[in-house]
Amino acid sequence: MKILIVTDAWHPQVNGVVRTYENTVKELKRKGHDVQLITPDKFRTIPCPTYPSIQLALFPARKLAKLIREFKPDAIHIATEGPLGHAARSFCLKNSLAFTTSFHTQFPEYLRLRAPIPISWTYAYLRHFHQPAKHTFVPTLSQKAKLVDRGFTNIVIWGRGVDTETFKPGADIFKELPKPVFLNSGRVAMEKNIRLFLDLKLPGSKVVVGDGPDLPYLKQLYPQVLFTGFKFGDELARHVASADVFVFPSTTDTFGIVLLEAMACGVPVAALPVTGPIDVVLHGITGMLDNDLEQAALAALEIHPDNCLAYARTQTWEACTDIFASNLVDVNSL
Repeated sequence: MKILIVTDAWHPQVNGVVRTYENTVKELKRKGHDVQLITPDKFRTIPCPTYPSIQLALFPARKLAKLIREFKPDAIHIATEGPLGHAARSFCLKNSLAFTTSFHTQFPEYLRLRAPIPISWTYAYLRHFHQPAKHTFVPTLSQKAKLVDRGFTNIVIWGRGVDTETFKPGADIFKELPKPVFLNSGRVAMEKNIRLFLDLKLPGSKVVVGDGPDLPYLKQLYPQVLFTGFKFGDELARHVASADVFVFPSTTDTFGIVLLEAMACGVPVAALPVTGPIDVVLHGITGMLDNDLEQAALAALEIHPDNCLAYARTQTWEACTDIFASNLVDVNSL
């Protein structure tokens, strides 16, 4: 099958959306599919207001239409609601082509943290964006329920996996730090609620792996915390595997691939009982979920690493990609 994926989220961005499509495209190609990505690096771009590390394609419609016509895809998947996503959606509607979409980010909640825009307004806009799609993919059952309550339709659950060859136990790079080590990894930004983790009264040490717009400010505010900056691949895996508990304070993630990465390293998770963690973490088995994140982090120290490893090994990118491919639709199926 010739599969076209249009995404505004791509390198050099570092986030769960990029990681999802990296792994999905790799598996699709391994299974013999012909895959083409349309990403911002193919266009002139401008920095996203308030988030300059994200580049937005500038007036992409004409070039995007040319790329689609040249590739002649059997299936079109629109991953994001940015300029490229809008241009692809408009092209499909204008040419009576069927397509699928994904809902990756609780954007209304993110936007509300940065601007006084009612969440209901943003959900109305997103509902309008996704409504013409044959399927809208979401990563978890709880996220599906939230969108159904908001009037979304044609929703399919498409989960996430973890690379257990990269993320595995055995490292100990924090030998010099007081134990236990509580770690968080990901984008260092307001919407990730990292300050909740940093304010917890926990024994031992706290480590934050990642970068983002709030990193300089947080480094000044919490000098006792080890901020490592971005780590990738094997180096990221060694950092995660060296922790005793992975602490996930976010309330706005739709999944949280980092949760699976921690479990694959044999590291139990402490998180709030919200969308993402409630779908990914087996409470009392692979981690602890509690509205009191401090209590969850302390209780997670008692979780056996083997429980985390056993669960993570069942969460493969191959299985996730099979679900993705089986729910794509022929462009001519309208």
